Amino acid sequence: MMLPTHALAGMALALPVAYVAPEFGGLALLAGLVGGMFPDFDMYVGHRKTLHYPVYYAALAAPFVAIALFLPSVPTVIAAVFLVGAALHSLTDVFGGGLELRPWEGNSERAVYDHYREQWIAPRQWIGYDGSPGDLALSYGLAAPLLIAIEGPFQWVVIAALAVASVYSAVRRCLPRIAVTALDVATPWLPEDVLSALPSRYRDGHPKSAGPSTSD
Repeated sequence: MMLPTHALAGMALALPVAYVAPEFGGLALLAGLVGGMFPDFDMYVGHRKTLHYPVYYAALAAPFVAIALFLPSVPTVIAAVFLVGAALHSLTDVFGGGLELRPWEGNSERAVYDHYREQWIAPRQWIGYDGSPGDLALSYGLAAPLLIAIEGPFQWVVIAALAVASVYSAVRRCLPRIAVTALDVATPWLPEDVLSALPSRYRDGHPKSAGPSTSD
């Protein structure tokens, strides 16, 4: 799924906290937003492996949620919501497309890396791929209760996320062609160490950059 969908899902997780304990509402929304986005900070460094932990985030989240329920405080609530958001992100990426430049082709068997079992989890493609119509619909579905329940700066965050999601979804199928063209143009001027560091999904089909890569 695309980053705006994950961000909105993380914020939606915080709505029960904001309702039950409004004094923690703003912090919970922020923690959910950051937690929902955090795993994708590995976008160009071992994507869906370096910061995606579908098992360990969930295992860490369980005790933190229990602590936050019985000993609610700023640190416990932030930690619990952040970890649940990161766990949800890592788990739900399995339901989208695989780790490839054109995920709608369904050629990749890698969705998210399971560090516990030391193997890749295959994509289910229930939501198609990041930026697919189903992904965009999910973004709007997650945004609806947020727009109703919250106001102020976070409402604008939701609106901005929807704007980014809409634009990204509209141009998603054009992006691989743009990326390949840009790499074709830049390859003659890029040093070998830069080319070898490019994620393999961008390097496919480029003879000069087809050597070993340290990133997916």
